[in-house]
Order: sequence, then C-alpha cells, then structure tokens
Amino acid sequence: MQDVVEVLSIRRYKAGYEVRQETWLSHFEDEAEGHTILMREAYNPSGDYIGDPKFAFYLCQKMGIQPEKANLSHSICSIGFCPSKQKWYGWSHRAIYGFGIGDIVKKGDCAASSGWTDEYLREHPEKDSSLPVGFTAHTLEDAKKMALAFAASVS
Repeated sequence: MQDVVEVLSIRRYKAGYEVRQETWLSHFEDEAEGHTILMREAYNPSGDYIGDPKFAFYLCQKMGIQPEKANLSHSICSIGFCPSKQKWYGWSHRAIYGFGIGDIVKKGDCAASSGWTDEYLREHPEKDSSLPVGFTAHTLEDAKKMALAFAASVS
C-alpha cells in the first residue's frame, strides 16, 4: 500500500492534465516501517489519478481525450471524452477503444461481456455492466455507456 506523503512540484499542461512529483510512503505487510519513494504521476484537472505521465500524454495530448473516473468510488480514470472526434473512450492497462454515435455492440465485443465469470455474476448481478448484442449508440450518452462497459470488461 502507498500513501502520498508530500507533493513536491506540479506541472500543468494545456492538454488538460498535470504531472506531480510526489513522495510516497510504501508499506509492506512484513515490515514495521515503510520506505519513501519518489514518484511522477499524472492527474486530471479534478485531481483524479490518470497514471504515469507518458500515458497521460498519449490520452490527453495525442488522442485529445479528457480522462475521468468511470465511477466516483473508483481510484483511477478509465473513461474519457474526445470533443474533436465526438467519441467516448474506455480503457485499462490492456486496451483502449472509442465509441461514437452509430456504433453497435456485436457478438464477441468487450462491451458485450462483463469480464466476470458466470458464477460470480449469479451471486453479484449488480456487477454486470455489459450491454446486449445489438445495443446501438443513438446519443453520446449511449456511447458513454459503451465506453463504461468496455472499461469494466477489460479492467
């Protein structure tokens, strides 16, 4: 587990993110005392964690995406909107994909799968954020639903 001890510096970028140099205190279960680690991490303008600076550069500068958390209870941004392409994107450390008006969920798409096992979903049906095959994005809000389902599936 890591805790941010101190923010040493902040550099804000016009693309819509900031990079903070921070000291973190890392705790390991078998140690009485933690270790201080120097980190560079990226955050959106709301202070939500994006990831490492290279990934934030890719999302914000190269792709033009405005990262946000998929859910307020989450600790990391995994969806975002790109105004120039009028698309919602979902991602994890494994994949990224954009959804716009007119997109349709097809059989085998990540948005059609929750990423959970059938056994788990029988016990926790509320965790299923998948969309039915044939779901069509008629609005940007529908495209956002697709991005949310994709991000949940690949996380």
